[in-house]
Amino acid sequence: MTFDAPSRTESPPEDAVKPHGESNQPIDPKASENQTHTVESVPTDQATPPAAPADEVIGVRTGMFGVSGTGDTSGYGRLVRTVALPGGTPPPYGGYFDDLVADLHAALGVRFRDAIEKIVVFRGELTLHVHREHLLAVAKTLRDNAALRFELCLGVSGAHYPEDKDRELHAVYHLNSITHNRRLRVEVAAPDSDPHIPSLYAVYPTTDWHERETYDFFGILFDGHPSLTRIAMPDDWRGHPQRKDYPLGGIPVEYKGARIPPPDERRAYS
Repeated sequence: MTFDAPSRTESPPEDAVKPHGESNQPIDPKASENQTHTVESVPTDQATPPAAPADEVIGVRTGMFGVSGTGDTSGYGRLVRTVALPGGTPPPYGGYFDDLVADLHAALGVRFRDAIEKIVVFRGELTLHVHREHLLAVAKTLRDNAALRFELCLGVSGAHYPEDKDRELHAVYHLNSITHNRRLRVEVAAPDSDPHIPSLYAVYPTTDWHERETYDFFGILFDGHPSLTRIAMPDDWRGHPQRKDYPLGGIPVEYKGARIPPPDERRAYS
């Protein structure tokens, strides 16, 4: 048994295309002749949607896991994926983001252009990319200005982008304004050859252990930290395990030879 499928040129039943809110009563031809149909013009700025921010392409990754120099036994060796970071977002940003940026601009004045590298709105979050030499000034302004009042730093995390030339290491701070119930991300980049970023311990003491952990796993040196030491890996561990260029395994085992001193000989953390 076969069924003839309707062609794409056939029109569906009238009830299916009936505009929402109209009845099934027949239309008076004389009434339709007296009706005048007008088409409202759409403003040019509304007809064309704003262009999406261009992503920053920093590299191309091939294969399933980005591993090269070995025989492909996975079957995914011909996969090609672009490695990109979100590009700068043009205003307006939406929500309270516009007021936040305007208040920061007013507080920093002429320093705003030199301090802020770019502003990104991505997945519902506002991120200020700050040049590392201006990080302390921006953090103090975000904390102390009455219109901003980001009193709490929720944590510091690291990221490693080997393809992002001269900006391979990133530190990300999550700030919270208890006064205004707002969230903000602050991101700072540093090159592998000079992995120094100012410590925010003096501004936000809660970054104490977070900066130590980021140093331990990513190798970022937070200048001005009172005691920048490893907190997870042994003191004599070579390398930083969360970096993308860190070996995934094999021998020699770097933990071999590490010495854990007795409690009365261990270093103080304060």
